[in-house]
Amino acid sequence: MASTPYQVQVRRMKDFSVLELYALLKMRIDVFVVEQKCPYPELDGKDVNALHVTLLDGDELLACARILPPSQAQDPVKIGRVVVSPNHRGKHLGDALMREAIAVCEQHFIGHTIALSAQSHLQLFYQSFDFAPTSAEYLEDGIPHIDMVRPVSIGRA
Repeated sequence: MASTPYQVQVRRMKDFSVLELYALLKMRIDVFVVEQKCPYPELDGKDVNALHVTLLDGDELLACARILPPSQAQDPVKIGRVVVSPNHRGKHLGDALMREAIAVCEQHFIGHTIALSAQSHLQLFYQSFDFAPTSAEYLEDGIPHIDMVRPVSIGRA
């Protein structure tokens, strides 16, 4: 299968145009709230201080993830809100997005482990990027999740 061409952008919320921010938030709401039938406060106040990794084809948003900086010096950096457009699933964009998000974490937050709260059915996907479970399964907004951590990469500490 031919790979999908995409451009990677890493920005803070203030650097998005109104239309770009609308597209990002709409995709997250369409998938996490509507498709997964999970009403929860998507606009949680954390986007302002986050880095947002986007995969784009021209002006079209293909996928995005949010990176939250560590709260304290010893805390992990957190990847969350990992989502691929329903129109572009099956193109391995989730793999590409995670590779890019991990690279951003390693470049901007040297020496920090990377944590995430994975939907349980995606545990093997995240394990393929060296994340390991650190919790038992729990419900978050009615969906089974598991906490996972990726250790500091060798040569990056």
